Formats: sequence, structure tokens, C-alpha cells
Amino acid sequence: MTTPAPHVLVLGGQRSGKSRYAAKFTERSAAKRIYLATATAGDAEMAARIARHRADRGAGWQTVEEPLDVPAAVLGSARAGCAVLVDCLTLWLANLMGAERDIDEATEALAGALADAQGTVVLVSNEVGSGIIPANALARAYADAHGILNQRIAAVVGRVILVAAGLPLVLKPNPQAELLP
Repeated sequence: MTTPAPHVLVLGGQRSGKSRYAAKFTERSAAKRIYLATATAGDAEMAARIARHRADRGAGWQTVEEPLDVPAAVLGSARAGCAVLVDCLTLWLANLMGAERDIDEATEALAGALADAQGTVVLVSNEVGSGIIPANALARAYADAHGILNQRIAAVVGRVILVAAGLPLVLKPNPQAELLP
């Protein structure tokens, strides 16, 4: 078994504080910080969200916008002495599905990019599987793909943190691993 990379996956529900936590974590990780944005401003509400995220980050960040080829953007940005914040995998997955890309192939490409990344990578993702089972096939396919994406990325990073109500809970490394069967 290989040692997980020193990257971080920050999970949480909508408005849980995960992006704020991930940004603070990234700021402590390296002097050079890159914000890899996966969102596109498709409407006024999303444009306002993007503007709020930019304002919350403040100065000192370089922004790279990449809605589809996140693995290549990670490889191009994550160099020694640099921390990359990918915000977020949830929107990236929606972009991939909308573009009819192969989700499994993209997930494996991201896992490979994380293995090769030289700097710290902090990835933000929603935990969408905690609610009810969606009523339509597309929403169920999205929720299933999202759960698999989160599991795959959690397997290759060194740390996973769940944020709920603004409070971080470390899931990996597991402080109680000796309790597992």
C-alpha cells in the first residue's frame, strides 16, 4: 500500500463553511496560493456567489478558472512551495456531466494528477449523499457519481476533513484507526 499524498479533501454540506475552512488551510500551507475555480457564472445568482468567494479570499491569491480539465490545471499549478485550492469538485462533476465527459476517466486523471503534484492541493467537495434519494434518474446518477468521486479522492489524499456548521472534524488520518475491525 502506498502512502497517501499530503493533499487535503475538505467535505461538507452547502453553506457548511467548507470553502472558508479550506481557504484558511491553504493560506497556512504556502506563501504562493492558487485558487483553481471550477464554477462558471451561468446566471446572476452564480455570478454573485463567485464575487462573494473572491471577496472572501482577499488579496494574495492567483485565480485559475478551469471548469473541465481540473487534472491538467492541478498539474500545471501545484509546484513546490505552492498551495492550490480546488473549489470545488461538486461543480466540476456537474460540468463534466453537462459536457458528457467520461466521469470515471476524469476521476482517475485527477487521482493521478494528485499523485504527481509537487505542491499542496486542497480540494473542496460537497457531501451530497446524506439527504434523500433523488426522485429522478439524472439526479441519482449525479449523487452516485459524486459519492464515488469523493471516495476515490479521499483514498489518495493524506487528510480528509468534514466541516459541519463551520466546525472541522478530521476523518483522515483516522485518530481511532485501532478501533476499526
